[in-house]
Amino acid sequence: MQRICLFTKSAPLMLVALGLAMPAAVATAADNYPTRPVRIITPAAPGGTTDFLARLLASNLNKAWNQQVIVDNRGSASGVNGAEITKDSLPDGYTLFIPYHQHTVNAAIIPKLPYHPVNDFTPITQMTAAGLLLVVNPSHPAKTAKDFVQWTKTTKDPINFGSAGIGSGGHLAGELYNLMAGIKSQHIPYKGTGPAAVGLISGEYHYNFMGLAGAFTHVRSGKLRGIAVSNAKRLAAAPDIPAMTEVLPGFEVVGWYGVAAPAKLPKPILTKIHTDIAAYVKSAEFAKIADANGSEPVTNSPEVFRQFMLEDMKKWADVVKRSGAKF
Repeated sequence: MQRICLFTKSAPLMLVALGLAMPAAVATAADNYPTRPVRIITPAAPGGTTDFLARLLASNLNKAWNQQVIVDNRGSASGVNGAEITKDSLPDGYTLFIPYHQHTVNAAIIPKLPYHPVNDFTPITQMTAAGLLLVVNPSHPAKTAKDFVQWTKTTKDPINFGSAGIGSGGHLAGELYNLMAGIKSQHIPYKGTGPAAVGLISGEYHYNFMGLAGAFTHVRSGKLRGIAVSNAKRLAAAPDIPAMTEVLPGFEVVGWYGVAAPAKLPKPILTKIHTDIAAYVKSAEFAKIADANGSEPVTNSPEVFRQFMLEDMKKWADVVKRSGAKF
């Protein structure tokens, strides 16, 4: 009995000691991190922007950490598969994830999403931001952004816009334009950016809010006309093309890519990962690559990135509700 009594009295001291030791153990793990291969889950098939950024990041972290960093492509279901795998992984720093604008849009267009796009993850940092380019066929009567807005508001004929698919950035940008301009334009979804571009070049519909990189290729070749960018301001790479907000105040649509991890990632490991990724995103090498792809580097704190995603969710949920768009 005496032994039991002594053990009982010492138990709180042992628990306190364990409690003090746990943060130290996590800090030590962060100092040594990573000690084995790290997986970057990419919610897209090989070949696209998401995959490109994931492989770029993996290559850099491989050098910075002297450890293998593997890109795990989990395309399909608008990125839901990759996100769900990430959510269910251990929050130990050995599973990272590349969320992009579709990640927050999904909350507005998928009725029973199997996770919360923000709360079930640990946001680490945004990597890039890129707007869209409003493009029309060269035969379109609108030559400027002001012309375009005036045309959509006064034309007597039915008008329509195309996109890379239902729920895509171009689709939601078109729905936002409908709301802000007070017009009714019918959405025509295509199976991808390529087919949508071909459709506009062929005159199958009137306009498209298209990804910058692909859109500028067609504008430079003379196959399409660039009207306005959806960024908050003009781009340094195309200063002659106005921002849509210059003629339609408040209109802004920005695609983004970032890095996240499963929820409850320990703070010391989060800090190390954020520091190393931010250092690369701020580099001249990354800036050059981003510029060539029509985007700009963005580094923000985990908390700022979290707030950004929450606001993005709210914005598109509101657009979907007000527009009555069907998905």
